[in-house]
Amino acid sequence: MNYDLIIIGSGPGGYVAAIRASQLGMKVGVVEKSELGGICLNWGCIPTKSLLKSGQVFTYTQHAADYGVVISGDVKPDFEKMIQRSRGVADGMSKGIQFLFKKNKIEHIQGFGVLKDNKTVEVTSADGKKTDVYAEHIIIATGARSKELPNLKQDGKKIIGYREAMTLPKQPKSMIVVGSGAIGSEFANFYNSIGTDVTLVEFLPNIVPNEDEEVSKQLGRSFKKAGIKVMVDSSVESVDTSGNTCKVTIKTKKGVEVHEAEIVLSAVGVTPNIENIGLEKLGIGLEKGKIKVDDYYKTNIPGIYAIGDIVHGPALAHVASAEGIVCVEKIKGLNPEPVDYKNIPACTYTSPEIASVGLTEQAAKDAGFEIKTGKFPFTASGKASAAGEKDGFVKLIFDAKYGELLGAHLIGANVTEMIAELVVARKLETTGHELMKSVHPHPTMSEAIMEAAAAAYDEVIHL
Repeated sequence: MNYDLIIIGSGPGGYVAAIRASQLGMKVGVVEKSELGGICLNWGCIPTKSLLKSGQVFTYTQHAADYGVVISGDVKPDFEKMIQRSRGVADGMSKGIQFLFKKNKIEHIQGFGVLKDNKTVEVTSADGKKTDVYAEHIIIATGARSKELPNLKQDGKKIIGYREAMTLPKQPKSMIVVGSGAIGSEFANFYNSIGTDVTLVEFLPNIVPNEDEEVSKQLGRSFKKAGIKVMVDSSVESVDTSGNTCKVTIKTKKGVEVHEAEIVLSAVGVTPNIENIGLEKLGIGLEKGKIKVDDYYKTNIPGIYAIGDIVHGPALAHVASAEGIVCVEKIKGLNPEPVDYKNIPACTYTSPEIASVGLTEQAAKDAGFEIKTGKFPFTASGKASAAGEKDGFVKLIFDAKYGELLGAHLIGANVTEMIAELVVARKLETTGHELMKSVHPHPTMSEAIMEAAAAAYDEVIHL
């Protein structure tokens, strides 16, 4: 079978690239061994948000009286139905990708793809049958999987990764989550919200360590208030699974401690899927464990491209999608603008949520900027007070000389829906004065952006 473009992998990078290529008139085949949509849609971004919503709804019932709502009878989380709902949402989204492929005349080639040369992919189907497919251009978009540490080997039963955390047969009474990035923090949040005793272990001094320090500390306070045991400056030395529970030896600043839990969730990041796909045979260049590409995702081998978690840059779904569009537009001979990696938003869907873009306060100082910072707490927001969602704040960082927005760091209810305004503001080199003079609707959570900008210039009204 011959194509203009073959894409190996159908995650947010692969399927978006396929659709854009089809729009541009290319004949496209997508090699995918599993469900369309990749990890994000089937085992990451989407099903985890379903679980978090289920946990949030249960949490609301626990505080219904605060809103003047009386619930009679016992309200309990139904873990099995939460899992079923999550899988149903993911399945529906995957079927949506099938529909988009059919609409755009994209062929799904079921199987595992391996590069034979720069124009040929060998596809092995589930029954072992091998078929060669050909194209002038090949994009590798194979994504990433859960990283394993030598002293934290996953067995899929007691020591698990994110996939197993979404399909456990029953709710664990206790869980130790190792790693407090987005994956670890979101699962810690979910399981704690439905009554599991959760301990969150982080090697660095703050949880969600990539975030601005004030945001990290705020989430730590919120987690502790919710009942999550947070252990920072701590590392797992070993896990003994020989008994009924896991005995986890944790090294802390105070010494070595042993904690017990039914389940240990390893959430220490992801590792790219670049093994056994023919890279070595073709001599495709690597750099620090990822495929080396140029600004338009070309590898060192003509006709071969790579996007997403297997190349350097933030391992985020929306980044992979943006890379896929740039890549195929360049292949087609257009002149796309390269992805601006300095203006990529990051979101963590905990309670409270986190959203950020640009430089943290410390990074701005380290880069030599003289800065102005403005911070507005949601305790001073009318909408947040009415909603009973007062945890968190908006923090904006500006270049003191020119007023340009250098970074935005939000923590609070629904702030992941607010960050796009600030991404656009940075893209357009918006100044603090322009932000504070842009009238925001009242009452909304978004007013906190206007107020934070005003706070940077000592013109804040509601503080």
